[in-house]
Order: sequence, then structure tokens, then C-alpha cells
Amino acid sequence: MKLADVKRRALVLCLVATMAVPAAGSETAVRITPDQSLSRLVAGNQRFVAHKSTHPHEEMARRHDLASSQHPFAVVLSCSDSRLPPELVFDQGLGDLFVVRVAGNITDAAVIGSIEYAVEHLKAPLIVVLGHEKCGAVTAAMSGGAESKDHIQSLVDAISPVVAEAKKDPKDPLDAAVRMNVRKVVGELAQSEPILAHEAKEGHIRIVGAYYSLDTGAVTLLGGSPVAVAH
Repeated sequence: MKLADVKRRALVLCLVATMAVPAAGSETAVRITPDQSLSRLVAGNQRFVAHKSTHPHEEMARRHDLASSQHPFAVVLSCSDSRLPPELVFDQGLGDLFVVRVAGNITDAAVIGSIEYAVEHLKAPLIVVLGHEKCGAVTAAMSGGAESKDHIQSLVDAISPVVAEAKKDPKDPLDAAVRMNVRKVVGELAQSEPILAHEAKEGHIRIVGAYYSLDTGAVTLLGGSPVAVAH
């Protein structure tokens, strides 16, 4: 087992020891498929865009149920940008989403370990990598220049593999880079051993990329087949 895999496994074990796990008599876990989970997110975003958000699962009873366990129906790896909080964008509430946020929606051992925990122990069937319009981290990677000595450089380094190809886009290189970066991260998660690659291969989880428009509030899926919206 590679050192990175060992570190991720150790992080997952630590999370299991410190975070709530399902208990008898607690909130009932309703198993849904990856496509049903995605449909639920699509429907929530449509409500958000139409200014018809329902703000579900904010009541006191929900908080009490979640005190003993959690059963999020999706994992969202999103940029830390203050303009796209996933719970608002997808019109979801407490306990619905397991959210991992980092500038540029990149991966590292801690990010992957967090996602592995949600998949392996909380049984979340869907992972969404959510990039967004005019991403600052991607902008920094596109700007190039001298290498920085601060920790922001780690974000730039993670995104830089898509820069050269994105700059060939004659229309909007930055937007192309945002989308390419999302697809790159989706690929990294889909190939991540030992957990995510196996779960995806077995059809237990689905990993998709998405793009958020700051102007419209709409989330667009990047690739894949159309998703029917559950009403």
C-alpha cells in the first residue's frame, strides 16, 4: 500500500473514532441510488434558481435526530468561495450533504480521506465536484508568474496541469480551465484506491463534475447522461 493510501486510511480511522456513527433508534437511513441522489440535487438547484427554495430540514426535530447519527445523501467537494455554499445552492438542510470545501475544489490526502469516510461509513452514494465561474484559485494558476512562497502555491500547483491546454481556448481560457480542473478532480477521485475506485467500479457510488454560474445560480453537470428530476 502506498504511503498516501496509508495516510488516508489513518485519517478515515481517526474520523470514525471521533465522528458520530449510526445508532439504534436514531434517524432512519433511507437508501437511495446515485442517480436518485443527483436528481434530488438538480431539483433543489432548480428551486434555488427560481427563488422558490424550501429551506428543508432546519427544524428542531431534525437537529435532535441528527444528534445521534447522520446519513447525508451526497458528498459535495466544492470551492471555498463564499458565493457558492452548497446547502443553499442545492436547497438542502441539516444532515443532507457532506460538504468538503477547499479553494479550487482540489484533492489532497485530507480531502480524499474525508470523502472516503462519507462513502464508506455514511454510505453516501454520490460525489459531486463543484467548480464555479471566475474561480480565484484557477485564476491564480492561469496567471503564472514567479513561484510563491506561501501556502497558496499548493493550490496553484494542484490546478496547473490543466493550464496549458485551457489557454488554447480562443473564447474563454479561464472558464475552460475551471471546467477542466473539475474534470481532472473527478478523474482523480474515480481512480483513488483503495475505496473510491472500488465503490465506483461496483456501482455503489457515482462521481460527477458540475459547474456553478455566479450570475444565474444554475448548476450545470459536466458530461454524462441527462438526469430526470424527481418531483
